[in-house]
Amino acid sequence: MKIIGLIGGISWVSTADYYKLINQGINEKMGDLNFSECLLYSFNYADIKKNNENNDWDSTFKMLLKGSRFLKAGGAEAIILCANTMHLIADKLEEAIDLPIIHIATETAKEIQKQNLKKVGLLGTKFTMELDFFKDKLIAQGIEAIIPESENDKYFIHTTIFEELGKGLVTPETKKRYLEIANELIKRGAEGIILGCTEIPLVILPEDVDVPVFDTTLIHSKAAVEFQLS
Repeated sequence: MKIIGLIGGISWVSTADYYKLINQGINEKMGDLNFSECLLYSFNYADIKKNNENNDWDSTFKMLLKGSRFLKAGGAEAIILCANTMHLIADKLEEAIDLPIIHIATETAKEIQKQNLKKVGLLGTKFTMELDFFKDKLIAQGIEAIIPESENDKYFIHTTIFEELGKGLVTPETKKRYLEIANELIKRGAEGIILGCTEIPLVILPEDVDVPVFDTTLIHSKAAVEFQLS
């Protein structure tokens, strides 16, 4: 089994999901008492959030590089960034650390291709929705991503990710609003919905909407398992 390194704490809620899903995945494949051989470097989310608010991606890059070097020194053969937004610097980090980084958007594109979809809705932080790092990986596979048109909707998603979901908090009102936003994307032609933040699966479940839902946490975790057993 190959060893993987997890960069977590962004947030701890989704990191716990990654750890659980990866270990379950290994056990499903291998049985008995086989589980994932992995390392975890977990950040204080407040430090990352402060950088993001100041658009200081250089400081975030240096933090993740430090964590990745720690994992590489411990024997990690690939890095898993346990958050969609952090993939903004994934390609740069992969080059600097000289280890493969299993890219969440690339793996999501593969899953969308399996269902022959060409247009999907993308929900996530404002960075994930508005910048190109995620959408470019989809475009490379012939997939168009659309995001909410309303600035209020984008602000609502971004804010609740940090103030509620990142703390493991879910309210009926927040869930209702997320579903309204998702259904608006479907009306605009989205054939599927990407849950492009590792906390959004807390509020949108596959049975909540009438199109396929792509849970990036689950997809990314499965890719990590495949790497470990390759």
